[in-house]
Amino acid sequence: MKMVTRELLAQVSAEARVNPRLRKNHNFHPTDDSRCHRLLNAIEPGSYIRPHRHLDSEKDEAFVLMSGTLGIVIFTDAGEVAETALLSHAGGNLAADIPHGVFHTAFSLESGTVFYEAKAGPFRPLAEEEKAVWAPEESDPQSAAYLVRLRSLFD
Repeated sequence: MKMVTRELLAQVSAEARVNPRLRKNHNFHPTDDSRCHRLLNAIEPGSYIRPHRHLDSEKDEAFVLMSGTLGIVIFTDAGEVAETALLSHAGGNLAADIPHGVFHTAFSLESGTVFYEAKAGPFRPLAEEEKAVWAPEESDPQSAAYLVRLRSLFD
């Protein structure tokens, strides 16, 4: 049996803090080709995940907050903010289920944020039509300013 412990959360968070992308996955599924992906996703403030969607009808995503605070933003196809959700133990929202086909992103609002993620596999890189063309790529210098704007939705 695989267990999620406070020690494991601390370990994965520590690895995220020293990772250039400020995040780290800890997979419970054996390979990228597994049909069911289950993982811890540690993400630190400043880590930017370009808004994206999964067009495969089996690729809904579930996020269950383990520690920290996670901001989630849902967008229209044109890039307008459609919905926000704050996952935090203090606020009471602990999990979110994001349907396939919906543009979304998530980001840490405090150090030590870790969420458990479940989704269908296998892993495949995002197709061009799954990437938000209206949002900067992760390597784009504009991504930091874009992330600041998104974070301000939770001030």
